[in-house]
Formats: sequence, C-alpha cells, structure tokens
Amino acid sequence: MKRRRSEKEQKKLADDARLLRWWATWHHEQRDEARAKYPVLEELFRMFRNLDCVAPVQLIGLAQSINWAEVDYATKLTVLHEINNSITALRVKRDLEPIDDPLPGEPEGPYRQLKAILFPPNGAPTGAQPGLNKQHRSS
Repeated sequence: MKRRRSEKEQKKLADDARLLRWWATWHHEQRDEARAKYPVLEELFRMFRNLDCVAPVQLIGLAQSINWAEVDYATKLTVLHEINNSITALRVKRDLEPIDDPLPGEPEGPYRQLKAILFPPNGAPTGAQPGLNKQHRSS
C-alpha cells in the first residue's frame, strides 16, 4: 500500500518545484542575455542544442576561436552551465554515466577542455594583487 504524503511534505514538494521553475526561468534569461550581449556565442549555443551532430573537436575549435577575455565572468558561468547540461544530456541519452572524468594520466574529456578554455588554470589575472589585501598596521 502506498503511503500518503503529509501536508508538510506536499508543501515542501510544491515549494521545491516552484523554486526549480524560477531557477530555470532565471537561467533561460541569463542565456538569452548572454546571446544578446555577445552575438559571437550564438553559434556555440547552437552547437550545444545539436550536440549529437557535432564532433568534440568542432566544439573545442569554435570555443578556442572566441576571445574569452572580452566575455564577462557571469556569461562564462552561463556558458559553462550550458556545456555541462548539453554534455550530460547527451551522455544520458546514449546510456552512459552522466559524468565521467578521466583518470590521472588520461587525456581530458571535452567538458574539461572547454572549461579550461573559458577559465584557464593559471591564465588571465583576476585583478587581485598580492599584499594589497592585508591591512597595514602602524605601531
């Protein structure tokens, strides 16, 4: 016999569903804003929508051709989120594990390569300067 959910459980489920819808709407707005602000990203987003027809090397090549230094941080996060969703959905569609990071010594997968293009590990400066964050004490 199936247990009925309490009112409290039903309310929490409804609240969670509402928050998820709000978040999805917000993310769609972020994506649309990124596409409007940076038209160069339109082709990249088109590739995300049709990832099953795109070779990883094509996606990586296009990402490398974009000057990411001109793209703001919030937009880069939106692009990274789109990459993650697209690759995960494609892997699930092909009955693969949604996330499959390589073992040490193995070549990086497309997601990690794209992430490194957007956010180079020791790349562009963040604007922080060593030593300037510490408060100077005078005796």
